Amino acid sequence: MDSGTENLNTVSSPKWLEPIARLGSFSRQFVADIGHVGIFTKDTIVWMFRPPYKINAAIEQMVEVGVMSFPVVAFTAIFSGMVIALQTYNGFVRFGAESMVGTVVALTLTRELGPVLTGLIVAGRAGSAMTASLGTMRVTEQIDALYTLAANPIKYLVVPRVIAGVIMLPVLAIISDIIGIYGGYVVAVLMLDSNPVTYMERSFNIMENVDLFSGLAKAAVFGFIISIIGCYFGFFTEGGAEGVGKATTRSVVVAFLLIFVTNYIMTAVFFR
Repeated sequence: MDSGTENLNTVSSPKWLEPIARLGSFSRQFVADIGHVGIFTKDTIVWMFRPPYKINAAIEQMVEVGVMSFPVVAFTAIFSGMVIALQTYNGFVRFGAESMVGTVVALTLTRELGPVLTGLIVAGRAGSAMTASLGTMRVTEQIDALYTLAANPIKYLVVPRVIAGVIMLPVLAIISDIIGIYGGYVVAVLMLDSNPVTYMERSFNIMENVDLFSGLAKAAVFGFIISIIGCYFGFFTEGGAEGVGKATTRSVVVAFLLIFVTNYIMTAVFFR
């Protein structure tokens, strides 16, 4: 009896089933992770509207997310606008349509590059910082200490960061649009001798409300995604200092992927 049981335990599954088993394991873990993120997001939204409201904590996170990210966002925006203007001018001059450079720069920045580049920068800088901060608190048992003090960690740690992300991303996107359009102006007018009046008129007269609104809506959604993902991976970090590093890397990668996917979906909704 014992030998039969031992033989059954030593029987391995066929090798051709191993990829299917791995796929099944991955799919199960993927669905479980989506469920955990959904529950975490629901709890965050619920606690966001429950008093007491941590205004000072939210303002501190706004400074961290918005003010501290401004130099990198501005640097990226101005050179993005300059590159767009240069490439557009070199292409449009062949068809005598160089007067449309301002339109292309403005629409490209307000619709797409402004919110997307801002989201990527903030995800890499502030999103990773959220994960590292909360991850450090988790592995040093500071989050567990909040539970013992009857203080909800999501209310005190996550909600201020989410509010900061949702508010500051549109602000940074607007600043990015303005600086990027100015960068295009520098190249088109000061370097390529385009008409400055035509550039400015083409930049704003053809632009519609949906162009600006879609970019701001994208930025707000990106801010929510970045803060939720950053806080989620930090909140459930395991494995000490090494686990904090891995969680930070994962949060940035997942935030990048979700920004690109969400950007396509929202673009299809606004401009289909």
